[in-house]
Amino acid sequence: MAVFLKRLHHVTLHVSNVEKIAYDLVSKFKFNLFASRLTDKSRQLAFRKGTAVFVVNERKGGLNEKKKGWCNQHGDSPVCLYDVDLHHSVDTVSNVCFEVEDVKRSFKVLGQLGCHFVVPPTEVEDDHGVVTYSVVKSVVGNVCHTLLDRTKYEGPFLPGFDVTEEEEEGWGLEEHHVSTCPITHFDHITYACPRKSTNQVMRWYEKHFGFQRFFIDSNEDVEGGFVINQQGIGLRLTAMEYWKCSRAGIILPSVEKSEPDCKFVIAESLPEQGSNQVDTFLEQHRSPGIQHIGLYTKNILSTAQSMAEAGVRFFSPPPAYYTEVGKQQEIEEAGHSPQMLAQHGILLDTDLHQVLTSPSGSNENRRYLLQVFTKPIFAEDTFFLELIERRGATGFGEGNIRALWRSVQAYMENENERSRSPEESSPKTMQTNQF
Repeated sequence: MAVFLKRLHHVTLHVSNVEKIAYDLVSKFKFNLFASRLTDKSRQLAFRKGTAVFVVNERKGGLNEKKKGWCNQHGDSPVCLYDVDLHHSVDTVSNVCFEVEDVKRSFKVLGQLGCHFVVPPTEVEDDHGVVTYSVVKSVVGNVCHTLLDRTKYEGPFLPGFDVTEEEEEGWGLEEHHVSTCPITHFDHITYACPRKSTNQVMRWYEKHFGFQRFFIDSNEDVEGGFVINQQGIGLRLTAMEYWKCSRAGIILPSVEKSEPDCKFVIAESLPEQGSNQVDTFLEQHRSPGIQHIGLYTKNILSTAQSMAEAGVRFFSPPPAYYTEVGKQQEIEEAGHSPQMLAQHGILLDTDLHQVLTSPSGSNENRRYLLQVFTKPIFAEDTFFLELIERRGATGFGEGNIRALWRSVQAYMENENERSRSPEESSPKTMQTNQF
């Protein structure tokens, strides 16, 4: 019997320098610093945009500090509350926290299924009530899942955090960013995994959390996933989701639920086409892990413009993408200007299956999505963010994958050429980017 997950609560980053990431999240990506927890062992900052919440952890001893126990014999609070100190060798996004109905019951069920818990059920309280949580190790590299029960808690975030909605150290969110940068929630989370590991990952999430397969493409192979294995591109994408997954007879979120679902994507490279961006992530991150997170926005043009003006660097396909046969017409028929999209590298992908089967075939019934990808936000070429706006389309821009893949490969080759020139100082190559 799988454990029912109510909603995604937050995602945790473990970094060596919280100041830089905090600055980027607020000044560039327009998140709001709304809660903090400081101890003599750690620093934790919470950032919010809509219902998307990042908790950034920094240990004062740095990433290579010797590991210490979570709770001492007197039952003091863990060093990094609601999380796990992984001591990963590079900055990493390593914990996806879910709310559950009953942490102790979940602990028992998952324990019987063979899961490894790095933090057993632990209670934390303040004047607003009690929160219970535990942390379970996933099957994907250094990724863990915090299971959180806050049904007995009425505070704005979590016990142990000082919460403020006002400006703090210049990191407050200006009101106009709500309209110019309308990010509402996490759309999807993508794992970079070793070759031939997708089925293992899928089975683990199906067995323990009741995840179900989500088909990226209508013609996708049930066993093989969405595969591109031609002309220098070797990629397998498989998606899954956790809404409507319970087998235990629990009442599921209704159609009126306030929290949108967040899908999970597994990306692995295929050996026939040689080493690629997934392999580079695995090498630089030194384990499988979270490669990128999609942020849903109601207006990608306004959001990208606002972020670009603040210093966010986006990856752009070659200009030919917007003028190639069929693509320019596709963009215009969706009501957009190719020139406007090209300004920040925004790509458009139409749900062609829906268009072909539409009785009327009218443009008004056309479903599509818009997406753009940032360059990596850590020192290593690992984790990055994606902006995505959906106009009825539920996939992940499968029509853009070929163009994106070749664009990134061309960028890598160009940077490698520049790095060979002694006259030029080349910025670090971006080898792990979008799909």
